[in-house]
Parts: sequence; structure tokens; C-alpha cells
Amino acid sequence: MDSYGGVGPEEAMNDTSGIDVSATPSGTGCVECEAAGGWWFHLRRCASCGHIGCCDTSPSQHATAHWKATGHPVIRSFEPGETWFWDFRDETASNGPHLAPPQHHPTDQGVPGPHGRVPADWQSHLH
Repeated sequence: MDSYGGVGPEEAMNDTSGIDVSATPSGTGCVECEAAGGWWFHLRRCASCGHIGCCDTSPSQHATAHWKATGHPVIRSFEPGETWFWDFRDETASNGPHLAPPQHHPTDQGVPGPHGRVPADWQSHLH
């Protein structure tokens, strides 16, 4: 997958409402997984408030749950090398504006993560 998540650089986001470029990430891992002692596969960043949640492939799917609970419509990948956005309103991937740093979780943070909480059979828990 390229830095656009399969989205070409010409495919810019048409509707940037719901994006606050000054919102900083809530941390380096999924907020809810951290609180519950859980784990994640990939991380997503809310483009409205900076909330970090786990992807829909992860066991708990907290990024989508955050959208459903708050109505914040746009997320961005929080993975190194990925800059794509996803708009839940029309289910489209695109490019978007540059967000406040950091742009991704620490590069030494494992995927899946975090270290020490990922079960040996983690692949059998993915959606």
C-alpha cells in the first residue's frame, strides 16, 4: 500500500468540514485499548479531535465506535508511511490537509501492538 492507501495524489478530499488541523493526537495507541489493557492491529486518528482508535480489522474497532459516538466524520491513518483519510459520510478514501504532529505512532511501536499485550494467536482475532 502506498502512502495514499491506494488513493492517488490527485484524489483530494472535497469536503474538509469536520477536520481540525490543529488537533493533536490523543496518544500513541488506541485510547480505549490502552484503558482496557487490550491490543490493536492498526491505528486511526480522528481528524476532528485527535482521538486515536484501532482500525476495523482490530478486535475492538474503536475508531469506528468513536465516529458513531461523536459524529466526527473523518479519520486519517496513524501508521508510518500512510497519509490517507477516510470519510465515513460517503465511505471514500482521499488525501487531505496536513494535520498537527505527530503524523503517526512511533516507528519502534510494533504492529500489532502494543508489545506485551498481543496474544500469540492474534491473527485469529482479526476482523
